[in-house]
Amino acid sequence: MKKIKISMETNFWATYEVEDPFEMIRAFFNYCTVDSYKNTLNEVMLYVYKAEVCNKERPGDVFDFHTAVKSFIRGAYLLTFKSKKWKVKEAPEEWQIISQASLNKEEYQDPFLVFEKAFKCKTLDEYEFFLNEIVHVSLSPYREEFDYDLITPHIYLVKMLDAAQVMSERGVTKIKDKVKDNSE
Repeated sequence: MKKIKISMETNFWATYEVEDPFEMIRAFFNYCTVDSYKNTLNEVMLYVYKAEVCNKERPGDVFDFHTAVKSFIRGAYLLTFKSKKWKVKEAPEEWQIISQASLNKEEYQDPFLVFEKAFKCKTLDEYEFFLNEIVHVSLSPYREEFDYDLITPHIYLVKMLDAAQVMSERGVTKIKDKVKDNSE
């Protein structure tokens, strides 16, 4: 099987190039909190439909958001190839529903499912296009009409952020290879 090699372009915000998606998640949440990313994403989405500029006082913050989230999307894509060899450590037997955020119970138990579902629904290019469009339009003083779906990638991006947060909090472990029984 050919190894998938995609640059996550983390050097723009993390000051160094990260090649491992698990390390990228750590750097991503060290750079900013999940709540901050989700708040900025929601603010950008609101300004997509307004004839105003998002964060007019500090539009560079939206650019920083764009570069970090683009890296995150690329790392999330790479995580879809890790689910067969890695697993998220067990969820506590009881947890507060608030810790699930946008995830259902099954996704909270296995956050890799979120990334698999997200990239079955939309491609890496479609998520990057979505991110570029919402940032571009939110920084424009003009109102745009869209003939494509912005809601689905927005929902999945929020779910991916929540899934990555769960992975970050609980940690991941490598799945040990099962020894084949040759005694048959």
